[in-house]
Amino acid sequence: MNPVILLGGGILLLVLLIVGAVVTVISDRSLVEERLGQFLEDDKPRVEEASRGAAMTDWLNRRVAKSSWGDRVARELARADLKFKVSEYYALIFISIATMGAIGFLIQPIWVSAVIGGVIGFFLPRFYVKRQQTQRLYKFNDQLSDMLNLMVNGLRAGYSTMQAMEAVSRELPAPISDEFRRLVQEIQIGIPQEKALDNMLRRIPSDDLDFVITAINVQREVGGNLSEILDTISFTIRERVRIKGEIRVLTASVRTSGTVLSFIPVFLTLALWFVSPTYLAGFFDDRGGIPQPMCGIVAVVVIVGMIALGYFIMMKIADIEV
Repeated sequence: MNPVILLGGGILLLVLLIVGAVVTVISDRSLVEERLGQFLEDDKPRVEEASRGAAMTDWLNRRVAKSSWGDRVARELARADLKFKVSEYYALIFISIATMGAIGFLIQPIWVSAVIGGVIGFFLPRFYVKRQQTQRLYKFNDQLSDMLNLMVNGLRAGYSTMQAMEAVSRELPAPISDEFRRLVQEIQIGIPQEKALDNMLRRIPSDDLDFVITAINVQREVGGNLSEILDTISFTIRERVRIKGEIRVLTASVRTSGTVLSFIPVFLTLALWFVSPTYLAGFFDDRGGIPQPMCGIVAVVVIVGMIALGYFIMMKIADIEV
């Protein structure tokens, strides 16, 4: 392969890495901190100065965020704990498409290679967001029993529910401390506790957390000993986490096999295309008066459908509800 192509691809990847790091640092303030900053006098000059340089970005972000698609993207970014605005995420997708398309065209100067690279670049940010969501949800569920134990001990020691939540935000590691810190901040600026809890459930779509929030809301309405309720829920969640961990270990081979077997044909096809496109192009040639392109397209659709069906079946077998 031409060293110039490798050097160009490396430079593009380095530029993307630097841009991503800068955007992450600039967007490091959370939504609650930005809302609180609006009420601080010493933040007003800084907000006015920043608004001049970022007027177009803010205008675009407001227009995009008002749409239903923008609202869903904002929710997905919040669940992944990524400090991106909706417009910044769209810009990242555009940069990823352009970069991967350019790399594909540099490797094999054919427009189809650029299209393949663009498609890969379109799904890369989405794959990263989904991966971050899954990892964060697993960590949150694993910490939930510790959170309940800390709240139960605080309530038995005489803490109020608000003080017990503040203790959770101080004592436990991320991500559960970050979520409870935001919960406490929302309550402190006047948002009702029930609404703040619903907002946290919107960011963390956990069935166990839904169970805890329902118990807290019911206790607020009808009364009762909250520490005993949370203690019982903590035991139930701890056992569910233990059983889920055992199931993940037992089904790890099935999930790994399904993923590897499903993606090997895709990777091999892409590798063959970028190494020798004429070899795969013969699959769609006209030969002997037979409409070979249509047969090739039908065969590709059938193959992709069978791979997707096999992956879905294997993942469904490994997905055991507790």
